[in-house]
Amino acid sequence: MMHLKQFLLCFLSFLAASAEAQIVVEAGNAESLLQAIEQANKQNADATSKRLFILVPNGVYDLGKRTLTAITGHRIALVGESMEGTVIVNAPDVEDEGISKTATLLNQGRETYVQDLTLKNALDYYHSGAVGRAVCWQDKGDRTMMKRVRMLSYQDTYYSNNEQGRSYFEAAEIHGTIDFICGAGDVFFNHCLLVTEKRRTEGGGRDIIAAPRTSKTAWGYVFSHCTIRNDDSEFLYARGWREHPRCVWLYTTLETPEMLQPTRFEPKGMRTIQNDFYEYGTTDGEGRDITPRSNVVTFTLNGESHAVETILTEQQAAKYTLKNVFPDWQPQKNVRQLEKQGGRLKRKLLKE
Repeated sequence: MMHLKQFLLCFLSFLAASAEAQIVVEAGNAESLLQAIEQANKQNADATSKRLFILVPNGVYDLGKRTLTAITGHRIALVGESMEGTVIVNAPDVEDEGISKTATLLNQGRETYVQDLTLKNALDYYHSGAVGRAVCWQDKGDRTMMKRVRMLSYQDTYYSNNEQGRSYFEAAEIHGTIDFICGAGDVFFNHCLLVTEKRRTEGGGRDIIAAPRTSKTAWGYVFSHCTIRNDDSEFLYARGWREHPRCVWLYTTLETPEMLQPTRFEPKGMRTIQNDFYEYGTTDGEGRDITPRSNVVTFTLNGESHAVETILTEQQAAKYTLKNVFPDWQPQKNVRQLEKQGGRLKRKLLKE
């Protein structure tokens, strides 16, 4: 029979092995956050690593002019105390603006999970002239998951920069003015809030929410049950960037439908004339269906034109499900599990 002391040692070892690995950041200390990310990158350098949580208490983590702080480890969970209270911010110089250079965080890991925090790129957009590309989250990873993450910037706020990447957003909030959700891969936005900011300080102008460049995946950007909150600039759903952009808006709530421009999508392509842009089940703030019966958009580029019916039938819209977009991945289920784990760890952290 095993001695009681031996049994207890074995039991405690089992508890230690089964508990979630975690790193706790010092509240409001940016250097502590950077050290935690560096440690997690080393600890989870292998793609088969066990899930590692970085717990970030409420506070402002000011990275200054620092850009492209990289998450290179795999299965890292960056969990803040609250979406409004935990803020990670950088402020690049206007002279250093650029879609590939300014990101607050750069993800290169697989199965990265981010929850309950704000990412803010505070580049001085309104004094940046004709440019102002300031990314909060540049994603070169795969199977990224976001829950209650707020991104604050203006141009190119979120950049999915993996041609075959897959990402899932749930109850997230993304702000911007022009092409503020842009890039490649298949990305599913579930019950998210999209906020269009003023295009110019004096008001007016025109915003464009998405600029996909789908090249190697089948679905592109899928917005499902999202809400668009408009400031005072007219806006469009999307425009093509390059390759074969794909983007669909399902059951969207428009708080100010009168601010959506008549074509609903930008007819002028940047580097492509091919656009799979669609819409179904759009409602106003009172829940009334305001989907047009038909909306044929003629996309043009260099003298060529390509007409597309952008309103889906019910049968066509039914194809855009999580199961179809991600047949070998269950991000919604994974998020539920990770949210529970993160919540348990946060409760423990707050007690201490």
